[in-house]
Amino acid sequence: MSIKSIAAKVFAKYIHNKTQKWINNPIETQQKVLEDLIRQAQNTQFGKDHNFSEIKSFLDFAIQVPIRDYEELKPYVDKVVKGEENILWKGKPLYFAKTSGTTSGAKYIPLTKESMPFHIEAARNAILNYIHETGKADFVDGKMIFLQGSPILEEKNGIKLGRLSGIVAHFVPKYLQKNRMPSWQTNCIDDWETKVDAIVEETINQDMAVISGIPSWVQMYFEKLQQKGAKPVGEIFKNFNLFIYGGVNYEPYRAKFENLIGRKVASIELFPASEGFFAYQDSQKEKGMLLLLNSGIFYEFVKSDEFFLDNPKRYTIGEVELNVNYVLIISTNAGLWAYNIGDTVQFTSLKPYRVIVSGRIKHYISAFGEHVIGKEVEHALQEAMQNTDVRVNEFTVAPQIAPQSGLPYHEWFIEFENQPNNLEQFALQIDTAMRKQNAYYDDLIVGKVLQTLVITRVSKNGFQEYMKSIGKLGGQNKLPRLSNDRKIADQLLS
Repeated sequence: MSIKSIAAKVFAKYIHNKTQKWINNPIETQQKVLEDLIRQAQNTQFGKDHNFSEIKSFLDFAIQVPIRDYEELKPYVDKVVKGEENILWKGKPLYFAKTSGTTSGAKYIPLTKESMPFHIEAARNAILNYIHETGKADFVDGKMIFLQGSPILEEKNGIKLGRLSGIVAHFVPKYLQKNRMPSWQTNCIDDWETKVDAIVEETINQDMAVISGIPSWVQMYFEKLQQKGAKPVGEIFKNFNLFIYGGVNYEPYRAKFENLIGRKVASIELFPASEGFFAYQDSQKEKGMLLLLNSGIFYEFVKSDEFFLDNPKRYTIGEVELNVNYVLIISTNAGLWAYNIGDTVQFTSLKPYRVIVSGRIKHYISAFGEHVIGKEVEHALQEAMQNTDVRVNEFTVAPQIAPQSGLPYHEWFIEFENQPNNLEQFALQIDTAMRKQNAYYDDLIVGKVLQTLVITRVSKNGFQEYMKSIGKLGGQNKLPRLSNDRKIADQLLS
Protein backbone atom coordinates (compact mmCIF):
# COMPACT_ATOMS: atom_id res chain seq x y z
CA MET A 1 0.00 0.00 0.00
CA SER A 2 1.42 3.40 -0.99
CA ILE A 3 1.85 6.43 1.28
CA LYS A 4 -0.75 8.21 -0.84
CA SER A 5 -3.39 5.52 -0.29
CA ILE A 6 -2.63 5.36 3.46
CA ALA A 7 -3.02 9.14 3.70
CA ALA A 8 -6.30 8.91 1.75
CA LYS A 9 -7.69 6.44 4.30
CA VAL A 10 -6.74 8.66 7.23
CA PHE A 11 -8.29 11.72 5.59
CA ALA A 12 -11.39 9.69 4.66
CA LYS A 13 -11.95 8.76 8.31
CA TYR A 14 -11.62 12.41 9.37
CA ILE A 15 -14.19 13.56 6.77
CA HIS A 16 -16.54 10.72 7.73
CA ASN A 17 -16.50 11.77 11.39
CA LYS A 18 -17.01 15.40 10.44
CA THR A 19 -20.00 14.50 8.25
CA GLN A 20 -21.67 12.52 11.02
CA LYS A 21 -22.07 15.68 13.11
CA TRP A 22 -24.57 17.29 10.73
CA ILE A 23 -26.11 13.96 9.67
CA ASN A 24 -27.12 13.44 13.31
CA ASN A 25 -28.58 16.97 13.60
CA PRO A 26 -30.38 17.50 10.27
CA ILE A 27 -33.16 19.89 11.30
CA GLU A 28 -30.90 22.13 13.40
CA THR A 29 -28.31 22.12 10.59
CA GLN A 30 -30.82 23.29 8.00
CA GLN A 31 -32.24 25.94 10.34
CA LYS A 32 -28.73 27.34 10.84
CA VAL A 33 -28.09 27.34 7.08
CA LEU A 34 -31.28 29.38 6.48
CA GLU A 35 -30.39 31.86 9.24
CA ASP A 36 -26.87 32.31 7.85
CA LEU A 37 -28.14 32.83 4.30
CA ILE A 38 -30.67 35.48 5.37
CA ARG A 39 -28.13 37.28 7.60
CA GLN A 40 -25.48 37.45 4.86
CA ALA A 41 -27.90 38.67 2.19
CA GLN A 42 -30.12 41.07 4.12
CA ASN A 43 -28.34 44.15 2.70
CA THR A 44 -28.54 42.99 -0.92
CA GLN A 45 -31.19 44.36 -3.25
CA PHE A 46 -33.06 41.05 -3.10
CA GLY A 47 -32.82 41.02 0.70
CA LYS A 48 -34.23 44.55 0.97
CA ASP A 49 -36.98 43.84 -1.57
CA HIS A 50 -38.08 40.80 0.46
CA ASN A 51 -37.70 42.23 3.98
CA PHE A 52 -34.91 39.87 5.05
CA SER A 53 -34.28 42.01 8.16
CA GLU A 54 -37.74 41.06 9.45
CA ILE A 55 -37.51 37.30 8.76
CA LYS A 56 -37.30 35.35 12.02
CA SER A 57 -38.50 31.90 10.93
CA PHE A 58 -39.07 29.65 7.94
CA LEU A 59 -42.74 30.68 7.95
CA ASP A 60 -41.67 34.32 7.57
CA PHE A 61 -39.33 33.33 4.75
CA ALA A 62 -42.05 31.40 2.90
CA ILE A 63 -44.39 34.42 3.16
CA GLN A 64 -41.78 36.93 1.97
CA VAL A 65 -40.04 34.86 -0.74
CA PRO A 66 -42.21 33.17 -3.40
CA ILE A 67 -40.98 30.16 -5.35
CA ARG A 68 -39.34 31.25 -8.60
CA ASP A 69 -37.74 29.62 -11.61
CA TYR A 70 -34.98 31.20 -13.71
CA GLU A 71 -37.36 33.25 -15.85
CA GLU A 72 -38.90 34.84 -12.75
CA LEU A 73 -35.51 35.52 -11.13
CA LYS A 74 -34.06 36.84 -14.39
CA PRO A 75 -34.61 40.59 -13.68
CA TYR A 76 -32.21 40.25 -10.72
CA VAL A 77 -29.78 38.00 -12.62
CA ASP A 78 -29.66 40.48 -15.51
CA LYS A 79 -28.40 43.16 -13.11
CA VAL A 80 -25.69 40.81 -11.83
CA VAL A 81 -24.68 39.98 -15.41
CA LYS A 82 -24.35 43.72 -16.12
CA GLY A 83 -21.76 43.89 -13.33
CA GLU A 84 -23.87 45.41 -10.55
CA GLU A 85 -22.94 44.43 -6.99
CA ASN A 86 -24.98 43.31 -3.96
CA ILE A 87 -28.00 42.22 -5.98
CA LEU A 88 -28.70 38.56 -5.09
CA TRP A 89 -25.65 38.01 -2.87
CA LYS A 90 -23.03 40.29 -1.36
CA GLY A 91 -20.51 41.64 -3.84
CA LYS A 92 -20.12 40.02 -7.27
CA PRO A 93 -20.04 36.33 -8.18
CA LEU A 94 -16.70 34.71 -9.03
CA TYR A 95 -18.19 32.96 -12.06
CA PHE A 96 -21.31 32.37 -14.07
CA ALA A 97 -22.09 28.78 -15.01
CA LYS A 98 -23.60 29.17 -18.46
CA THR A 99 -26.33 26.67 -19.30
CA SER A 100 -28.92 26.25 -22.03
CA GLY A 101 -32.18 28.03 -21.24
CA THR A 102 -35.70 27.36 -22.45
CA THR A 103 -37.53 30.60 -23.19
CA SER A 104 -34.77 33.07 -22.29
CA GLY A 105 -31.82 31.66 -24.22
CA ALA A 106 -28.63 31.16 -22.21
CA LYS A 107 -28.97 30.98 -18.43
CA TYR A 108 -26.32 32.52 -16.19
CA ILE A 109 -26.12 30.77 -12.82
CA PRO A 110 -23.93 32.64 -10.30
CA LEU A 111 -21.09 30.92 -8.43
CA THR A 112 -19.70 32.87 -5.46
CA LYS A 113 -16.60 32.59 -3.29
CA GLU A 114 -18.91 31.10 -0.63
CA SER A 115 -20.61 28.54 -2.91
CA MET A 116 -17.69 27.39 -5.08
CA PRO A 117 -15.80 25.45 -2.37
CA PHE A 118 -18.85 23.28 -1.69
CA HIS A 119 -18.90 22.05 -5.32
CA ILE A 120 -15.30 20.89 -4.94
CA GLU A 121 -15.63 19.47 -1.41
CA ALA A 122 -18.74 17.44 -2.25
CA ALA A 123 -17.04 15.66 -5.17
CA ARG A 124 -13.96 15.03 -3.02
CA ASN A 125 -16.03 13.79 -0.06
CA ALA A 126 -17.97 11.36 -2.25
CA ILE A 127 -14.69 9.60 -3.12
CA LEU A 128 -13.41 9.78 0.47
CA ASN A 129 -16.69 8.33 1.73
CA TYR A 130 -16.26 5.39 -0.67
CA ILE A 131 -12.72 4.84 0.63
CA HIS A 132 -13.92 4.90 4.25
CA GLU A 133 -16.83 2.53 3.59
CA THR A 134 -14.98 -0.04 1.45
CA GLY A 135 -11.40 0.31 2.66
CA LYS A 136 -10.30 0.50 -0.99
CA ALA A 137 -7.84 3.27 -1.74
CA ASP A 138 -5.35 1.78 -4.24
CA PHE A 139 -7.06 3.60 -7.10
CA VAL A 140 -5.60 6.93 -5.88
CA ASP A 141 -2.26 5.81 -7.35
CA GLY A 142 -3.74 5.27 -10.82
CA LYS A 143 -4.87 7.71 -13.48
CA MET A 144 -8.25 9.42 -13.25
CA ILE A 145 -10.31 10.83 -16.09
CA PHE A 146 -13.16 13.31 -15.85
CA LEU A 147 -15.12 13.76 -19.08
CA GLN A 148 -16.12 17.41 -18.92
CA GLY A 149 -16.62 20.63 -20.82
CA SER A 150 -13.85 22.95 -21.99
CA PRO A 151 -12.06 24.86 -19.20
CA ILE A 152 -11.65 27.89 -21.50
CA LEU A 153 -13.66 30.69 -19.90
CA GLU A 154 -15.12 33.86 -21.36
CA GLU A 155 -15.52 37.10 -19.41
CA LYS A 156 -18.58 39.29 -19.03
CA ASN A 157 -18.34 42.59 -17.13
CA GLY A 158 -15.44 41.35 -15.05
CA ILE A 159 -17.00 37.95 -14.25
CA LYS A 160 -15.70 34.76 -15.87
CA LEU A 161 -18.20 32.34 -17.37
CA GLY A 162 -18.27 28.86 -18.83
CA ARG A 163 -19.73 25.39 -18.34
CA LEU A 164 -19.75 24.25 -14.71
CA SER A 165 -17.52 21.25 -15.46
CA GLY A 166 -15.06 23.57 -17.22
CA ILE A 167 -15.01 25.96 -14.26
CA VAL A 168 -14.48 23.09 -11.81
CA ALA A 169 -11.44 21.99 -13.87
CA HIS A 170 -9.65 25.09 -12.51
CA PHE A 171 -10.08 23.81 -8.94
CA VAL A 172 -8.63 20.29 -9.22
CA PRO A 173 -6.36 19.86 -6.13
CA LYS A 174 -2.61 19.79 -6.79
CA TYR A 175 -2.29 16.27 -5.40
CA LEU A 176 -4.60 15.05 -8.20
CA GLN A 177 -3.10 17.07 -11.05
CA LYS A 178 -0.36 14.53 -11.81
CA ASN A 179 -2.90 11.68 -12.07
CA ARG A 180 -5.63 13.58 -13.87
CA MET A 181 -6.46 13.10 -17.54
CA PRO A 182 -7.00 14.19 -20.26
CA SER A 183 -4.38 16.90 -20.79
CA TRP A 184 -5.38 20.54 -20.56
CA GLN A 185 -4.96 20.91 -24.34
CA THR A 186 -7.31 18.01 -25.07
CA ASN A 187 -9.82 19.24 -22.49
CA CYS A 188 -9.96 22.55 -24.35
CA ILE A 189 -11.20 20.94 -27.58
CA ASP A 190 -14.74 22.20 -28.09
CA ASP A 191 -16.10 19.71 -30.65
CA TRP A 192 -17.21 16.67 -28.66
CA GLU A 193 -16.48 13.94 -31.22
CA THR A 194 -12.99 15.33 -31.90
CA LYS A 195 -12.42 15.63 -28.16
CA VAL A 196 -13.41 12.01 -27.44
CA ASP A 197 -11.12 10.76 -30.23
CA ALA A 198 -8.25 12.74 -28.69
CA ILE A 199 -9.03 11.40 -25.20
CA VAL A 200 -8.93 7.84 -26.55
CA GLU A 201 -5.48 8.48 -28.07
CA GLU A 202 -4.19 9.95 -24.81
CA THR A 203 -5.59 7.37 -22.43
CA ILE A 204 -5.55 4.01 -24.22
CA ASN A 205 -2.03 3.17 -23.00
CA GLN A 206 -2.46 4.62 -19.52
CA ASP A 207 -3.28 2.98 -16.18
CA MET A 208 -6.82 4.35 -15.83
CA ALA A 209 -8.25 3.57 -12.39
CA VAL A 210 -11.18 6.04 -12.07
CA ILE A 211 -13.44 7.23 -14.88
CA SER A 212 -16.10 9.89 -14.36
CA GLY A 213 -18.80 11.51 -16.49
CA ILE A 214 -22.40 11.38 -17.67
CA PRO A 215 -23.11 7.72 -18.64
CA SER A 216 -24.33 8.46 -22.17
CA TRP A 217 -21.08 10.25 -23.05
CA VAL A 218 -18.79 7.83 -21.20
CA GLN A 219 -20.47 5.10 -23.25
CA MET A 220 -19.35 6.88 -26.42
CA TYR A 221 -15.77 6.99 -25.04
CA PHE A 222 -15.88 3.28 -24.13
CA GLU A 223 -17.16 2.29 -27.58
CA LYS A 224 -14.31 4.16 -29.27
CA LEU A 225 -11.80 2.62 -26.83
CA GLN A 226 -13.08 -0.88 -27.52
CA GLN A 227 -13.01 -0.26 -31.26
CA LYS A 228 -9.40 0.99 -31.20
CA GLY A 229 -8.10 -1.52 -28.63
CA ALA A 230 -10.02 -4.51 -30.06
CA LYS A 231 -10.81 -5.79 -26.56
CA PRO A 232 -13.05 -4.92 -23.60
CA VAL A 233 -12.32 -1.69 -21.69
CA GLY A 234 -11.63 -3.73 -18.55
CA GLU A 235 -8.74 -5.46 -20.33
CA ILE A 236 -7.37 -2.20 -21.71
CA PHE A 237 -7.52 -0.70 -18.20
CA LYS A 238 -6.81 -3.63 -15.90
CA ASN A 239 -6.95 -1.46 -12.77
CA PHE A 240 -10.15 0.39 -13.70
CA ASN A 241 -12.38 -0.29 -10.69
CA LEU A 242 -14.42 2.85 -10.00
CA PHE A 243 -16.95 4.67 -12.19
CA ILE A 244 -18.28 8.01 -10.94
CA TYR A 245 -21.34 9.41 -12.66
CA GLY A 246 -24.17 11.91 -12.38
CA GLY A 247 -26.82 13.61 -14.47
CA VAL A 248 -28.86 10.55 -15.41
CA ASN A 249 -29.84 7.21 -13.93
CA TYR A 250 -27.12 4.62 -14.56
CA GLU A 251 -29.38 1.55 -14.43
CA PRO A 252 -30.59 1.65 -18.07
CA TYR A 253 -26.92 1.76 -19.12
CA ARG A 254 -25.54 -0.78 -16.64
CA ALA A 255 -25.87 -3.93 -18.81
CA LYS A 256 -24.30 -2.16 -21.80
CA PHE A 257 -21.45 -0.82 -19.65
CA GLU A 258 -20.68 -4.21 -18.12
CA ASN A 259 -20.57 -5.65 -21.63
CA LEU A 260 -18.21 -2.90 -22.83
CA ILE A 261 -16.00 -3.23 -19.72
CA GLY A 262 -16.19 -7.02 -19.60
CA ARG A 263 -16.79 -7.12 -15.85
CA LYS A 264 -18.59 -5.35 -13.01
CA VAL A 265 -17.12 -2.11 -11.70
CA ALA A 266 -18.05 -0.28 -8.48
CA SER A 267 -19.78 3.05 -8.98
CA ILE A 268 -20.58 6.28 -7.10
CA GLU A 269 -23.60 8.37 -8.07
CA LEU A 270 -23.46 12.17 -7.74
CA PHE A 271 -26.18 14.83 -7.88
CA PRO A 272 -24.39 17.98 -9.05
CA ALA A 273 -25.87 20.94 -10.92
CA SER A 274 -24.79 24.46 -11.79
CA GLU A 275 -27.07 25.65 -8.97
CA GLY A 276 -25.35 23.50 -6.33
CA PHE A 277 -23.96 20.09 -5.43
CA PHE A 278 -26.91 18.47 -3.68
CA ALA A 279 -26.10 14.84 -2.89
CA TYR A 280 -23.75 11.92 -3.38
CA GLN A 281 -24.00 8.17 -2.90
CA ASP A 282 -22.73 7.45 0.60
CA SER A 283 -23.39 3.70 0.69
CA GLN A 284 -22.68 0.82 -1.66
CA LYS A 285 -25.47 -1.13 0.06
CA GLU A 286 -28.31 1.36 0.58
CA LYS A 287 -30.42 2.96 -2.13
CA GLY A 288 -30.22 6.71 -2.70
CA MET A 289 -27.76 9.58 -2.25
CA LEU A 290 -26.98 11.47 0.94
CA LEU A 291 -28.61 14.92 0.80
CA LEU A 292 -25.96 17.48 1.76
CA LEU A 293 -27.59 19.58 4.48
CA ASN A 294 -24.50 21.54 5.54
CA SER A 295 -23.33 22.89 2.17
CA GLY A 296 -24.71 26.42 2.07
CA ILE A 297 -28.03 25.24 0.62
CA PHE A 298 -31.43 25.44 2.33
CA TYR A 299 -33.89 22.91 0.90
CA GLU A 300 -37.65 23.06 0.51
CA PHE A 301 -39.91 20.44 -1.03
CA VAL A 302 -43.26 20.71 -2.79
CA LYS A 303 -45.27 17.62 -3.66
CA SER A 304 -45.19 17.38 -7.44
CA ASP A 305 -48.92 16.68 -7.74
CA GLU A 306 -49.58 19.95 -5.84
CA PHE A 307 -46.87 22.04 -7.48
CA PHE A 308 -49.06 23.80 -10.01
CA LEU A 309 -51.69 24.80 -7.45
CA ASP A 310 -51.92 28.51 -6.59
CA ASN A 311 -50.32 28.21 -3.15
CA PRO A 312 -48.78 24.77 -2.64
CA LYS A 313 -47.48 23.78 0.79
CA ARG A 314 -43.71 24.10 1.17
CA TYR A 315 -42.14 21.36 3.31
CA THR A 316 -38.81 21.53 5.14
CA ILE A 317 -36.49 18.59 5.75
CA GLY A 318 -38.21 17.57 8.98
CA GLU A 319 -41.58 17.18 7.25
CA VAL A 320 -40.76 15.01 4.24
CA GLU A 321 -42.00 11.43 3.74
CA LEU A 322 -40.60 8.38 2.03
CA ASN A 323 -41.47 7.60 -1.62
CA VAL A 324 -43.32 10.88 -2.29
CA ASN A 325 -42.43 12.77 -5.46
CA TYR A 326 -41.20 16.26 -4.48
CA VAL A 327 -40.12 19.24 -6.55
CA LEU A 328 -36.75 20.39 -5.17
CA ILE A 329 -36.61 24.08 -4.15
CA ILE A 330 -33.31 25.65 -3.04
CA SER A 331 -31.92 28.82 -1.48
CA THR A 332 -28.14 29.10 -1.70
CA ASN A 333 -25.05 31.09 -0.83
CA ALA A 334 -24.77 31.89 -4.54
CA GLY A 335 -27.91 34.06 -4.32
CA LEU A 336 -30.66 31.74 -5.54
CA TRP A 337 -33.79 32.14 -3.41
CA ALA A 338 -36.69 29.66 -3.20
CA TYR A 339 -35.46 28.58 -6.62
CA ASN A 340 -37.05 25.75 -8.58
CA ILE A 341 -34.24 23.89 -10.34
CA GLY A 342 -36.77 21.66 -12.14
CA ASP A 343 -35.70 18.32 -10.63
CA THR A 344 -38.01 16.03 -8.69
CA VAL A 345 -36.74 13.75 -5.93
CA GLN A 346 -37.99 10.96 -3.70
CA PHE A 347 -36.64 10.08 -0.27
CA THR A 348 -35.42 6.52 0.16
CA SER A 349 -34.29 7.05 3.76
CA LEU A 350 -35.02 9.60 6.50
CA LYS A 351 -32.12 8.62 8.77
CA PRO A 352 -29.94 9.76 7.14
CA TYR A 353 -31.81 11.74 4.49
CA ARG A 354 -31.17 10.03 1.15
CA VAL A 355 -32.80 10.85 -2.18
CA ILE A 356 -33.08 9.56 -5.71
CA VAL A 357 -33.71 11.87 -8.66
CA SER A 358 -37.12 10.81 -9.95
CA GLY A 359 -37.29 13.11 -12.98
CA ARG A 360 -37.94 16.66 -14.09
CA ILE A 361 -41.11 18.58 -13.27
CA LYS A 362 -41.27 19.57 -16.96
CA HIS A 363 -40.34 16.08 -18.20
CA TYR A 364 -43.40 13.89 -17.78
CA ILE A 365 -46.24 12.42 -19.78
CA SER A 366 -49.76 13.30 -18.77
CA ALA A 367 -51.48 13.69 -22.11
CA PHE A 368 -54.35 11.60 -20.75
CA GLY A 369 -53.94 12.28 -17.00
CA GLU A 370 -51.48 9.41 -16.42
CA HIS A 371 -48.74 11.48 -14.63
CA VAL A 372 -45.86 9.24 -15.79
CA ILE A 373 -42.43 10.32 -14.47
CA GLY A 374 -38.85 9.48 -15.41
CA LYS A 375 -38.22 7.06 -12.56
CA GLU A 376 -41.16 4.91 -13.72
CA VAL A 377 -40.06 4.51 -17.34
CA GLU A 378 -36.46 3.77 -16.29
CA HIS A 379 -37.60 1.12 -13.81
CA ALA A 380 -40.02 -0.45 -16.31
CA LEU A 381 -37.31 -0.80 -18.96
CA GLN A 382 -34.88 -2.19 -16.40
CA GLU A 383 -37.43 -4.78 -15.26
CA ALA A 384 -38.13 -5.87 -18.85
CA MET A 385 -34.39 -6.29 -19.49
CA GLN A 386 -33.79 -8.48 -16.44
CA ASN A 387 -32.74 -12.05 -17.21
CA THR A 388 -32.29 -11.27 -20.92
CA ASP A 389 -29.34 -10.33 -23.11
CA VAL A 390 -31.21 -7.21 -24.32
CA ARG A 391 -29.06 -4.10 -24.03
CA VAL A 392 -30.16 -0.52 -24.64
CA ASN A 393 -27.96 2.42 -25.65
CA GLU A 394 -30.52 5.18 -25.18
CA PHE A 395 -34.27 5.82 -25.13
CA THR A 396 -37.00 8.44 -24.79
CA VAL A 397 -40.80 8.29 -24.55
CA ALA A 398 -43.56 10.50 -26.00
CA PRO A 399 -47.35 10.28 -26.32
CA GLN A 400 -48.98 9.44 -29.67
CA ILE A 401 -52.33 11.18 -29.31
CA ALA A 402 -53.62 10.81 -32.87
CA PRO A 403 -52.40 7.56 -34.46
CA GLN A 404 -53.48 6.70 -38.00
CA SER A 405 -55.51 3.82 -36.60
CA GLY A 406 -56.49 2.39 -33.24
CA LEU A 407 -56.24 3.86 -29.76
CA PRO A 408 -53.60 6.40 -28.67
CA TYR A 409 -50.45 5.06 -27.00
CA HIS A 410 -47.09 5.87 -25.49
CA GLU A 411 -44.35 5.59 -28.11
CA TRP A 412 -40.96 4.39 -26.85
CA PHE A 413 -38.01 5.32 -29.05
CA ILE A 414 -35.23 2.85 -28.23
CA GLU A 415 -31.74 2.43 -29.64
CA PHE A 416 -30.88 -1.22 -28.97
CA GLU A 417 -27.40 -2.64 -28.71
CA ASN A 418 -28.88 -6.16 -28.55
CA GLN A 419 -32.46 -6.37 -29.75
CA PRO A 420 -35.13 -8.62 -28.19
CA ASN A 421 -36.16 -11.66 -30.22
CA ASN A 422 -39.79 -10.59 -29.99
CA LEU A 423 -40.26 -6.81 -29.98
CA GLU A 424 -43.99 -6.97 -29.23
CA GLN A 425 -43.44 -9.28 -26.28
CA PHE A 426 -40.72 -6.97 -24.96
CA ALA A 427 -43.09 -3.99 -25.30
CA LEU A 428 -45.73 -5.92 -23.35
CA GLN A 429 -43.22 -6.60 -20.54
CA ILE A 430 -42.40 -2.90 -20.28
CA ASP A 431 -46.11 -2.09 -20.36
CA THR A 432 -46.85 -4.55 -17.55
CA ALA A 433 -44.10 -3.03 -15.43
CA MET A 434 -45.51 0.44 -16.10
CA ARG A 435 -49.00 -0.62 -15.07
CA LYS A 436 -47.71 -2.08 -11.79
CA GLN A 437 -46.09 1.25 -10.91
CA ASN A 438 -48.67 3.76 -12.14
CA ALA A 439 -52.35 3.23 -11.29
CA TYR A 440 -53.46 6.06 -13.60
CA TYR A 441 -51.72 4.44 -16.57
CA ASP A 442 -53.21 1.07 -15.64
CA ASP A 443 -56.73 2.57 -15.51
CA LEU A 444 -56.27 4.06 -18.99
CA ILE A 445 -55.23 0.67 -20.41
CA VAL A 446 -58.07 -1.17 -18.64
CA GLY A 447 -60.58 1.51 -19.72
CA LYS A 448 -59.38 1.24 -23.33
CA VAL A 449 -58.37 4.90 -23.47
CA LEU A 450 -54.82 3.82 -24.33
CA GLN A 451 -53.48 0.75 -26.06
CA THR A 452 -50.29 -1.06 -25.05
CA LEU A 453 -47.15 1.00 -25.67
CA VAL A 454 -45.40 0.81 -29.05
CA ILE A 455 -41.64 0.58 -29.53
CA THR A 456 -40.02 2.44 -32.42
CA ARG A 457 -36.44 1.33 -33.04
CA VAL A 458 -33.84 4.06 -33.45
CA SER A 459 -30.86 3.32 -35.69
CA LYS A 460 -27.31 3.01 -34.33
CA ASN A 461 -26.06 6.40 -33.07
CA GLY A 462 -29.46 7.90 -33.88
CA PHE A 463 -29.70 9.73 -30.57
CA GLN A 464 -26.16 11.07 -30.91
CA GLU A 465 -27.08 12.42 -34.33
CA TYR A 466 -30.21 14.03 -32.86
CA MET A 467 -28.23 15.69 -30.05
CA LYS A 468 -25.65 16.86 -32.58
CA SER A 469 -28.38 18.33 -34.79
CA ILE A 470 -29.60 20.54 -31.94
CA GLY A 471 -26.07 21.53 -30.88
CA LYS A 472 -26.07 19.53 -27.62
CA LEU A 473 -23.65 16.68 -28.26
CA GLY A 474 -21.52 15.85 -25.23
CA GLY A 475 -20.62 17.83 -22.12
CA GLN A 476 -23.37 18.12 -19.52
CA ASN A 477 -26.21 17.80 -22.03
CA LYS A 478 -28.74 15.05 -21.41
CA LEU A 479 -31.57 13.59 -23.47
CA PRO A 480 -34.98 13.97 -21.76
CA ARG A 481 -36.45 10.59 -20.84
CA LEU A 482 -39.98 11.91 -21.26
CA SER A 483 -41.79 14.57 -23.26
CA ASN A 484 -45.44 15.55 -23.05
CA ASP A 485 -45.32 16.57 -26.72
CA ARG A 486 -43.79 15.12 -29.88
CA LYS A 487 -41.04 17.63 -30.67
CA ILE A 488 -38.25 15.10 -30.06
CA ALA A 489 -40.31 12.20 -31.39
CA ASP A 490 -41.02 13.92 -34.70
CA GLN A 491 -37.37 14.83 -35.21
CA LEU A 492 -36.31 11.26 -34.51
CA LEU A 493 -38.86 9.98 -37.02
CA SER A 494 -37.73 12.44 -39.65
